[in-house]
Amino acid sequence: MLLAVDIGNTNTVIGLFKNRELRRFWRISTRKKATVDEFSILVKSLFTESSLTPDDIKKVVISSVVPEIDHIISEFTSSYLTNAETYWINSESVRDIMPVLYTNPAEVGADRIINGIAAYKKHKSSLIVIDFGTATTFDVISSKGEYIGGAISPGIKISSEALFSTASKLPRAELSAPPETVVGKDTITSIKSGILYGYASMVDGMVSKIKKERKDNPRVIATGGLSVIMEKITESIDNLEPHLTLEGMLIVSELF
Repeated sequence: MLLAVDIGNTNTVIGLFKNRELRRFWRISTRKKATVDEFSILVKSLFTESSLTPDDIKKVVISSVVPEIDHIISEFTSSYLTNAETYWINSESVRDIMPVLYTNPAEVGADRIINGIAAYKKHKSSLIVIDFGTATTFDVISSKGEYIGGAISPGIKISSEALFSTASKLPRAELSAPPETVVGKDTITSIKSGILYGYASMVDGMVSKIKKERKDNPRVIATGGLSVIMEKITESIDNLEPHLTLEGMLIVSELF
């Protein structure tokens, strides 16, 4: 089995593949101050719940944008997954698969290129890949499979936290679903509408501007933790693929 570990600023997503099929996945909080023991206890409990043993894992692939906890993952894999080969995916290791046309290719996070690789393998066309994570990233892929560039904006949760922490009289609103109407009749509904529908309008506006600039009508793919919500309230998203990063890690792992 292959264990794919995608370490993001807010969440760490762990995927388990068998025969190229995603059998299980878990989304846990990324804790920069966690110890190796704490991380090990958590992952071991997930394994036990799924009737897995360390010997079941033959290969581990890891992508991280949080250098502070990389040593924790390294210690965990070396001490617990002793029968597995471990590979770290970084921007250098994937640039041979997808040419990066950034001015400085080293600046592009591996997760963004991984998303592009997975999306291009599926669709073989020009693409805009939107990842709704801690930041919301727009990544543009050419019809030749080149990483052209993109845009980065504050994520939905970062934006909402800024509002809640600064405007002391506003209550916190749960953003698990959009309100039924754009025009809110109470404060909570108004906050939900402003954040979610406002963000959806930003996404549609950015996609429109990118398409005008590119002039090749790219297909728009959505992924990331909040993509399920955003796909329902935007007009520009063509495909919802919430496990795109894990699927890209599977593709890259087969080259090691």
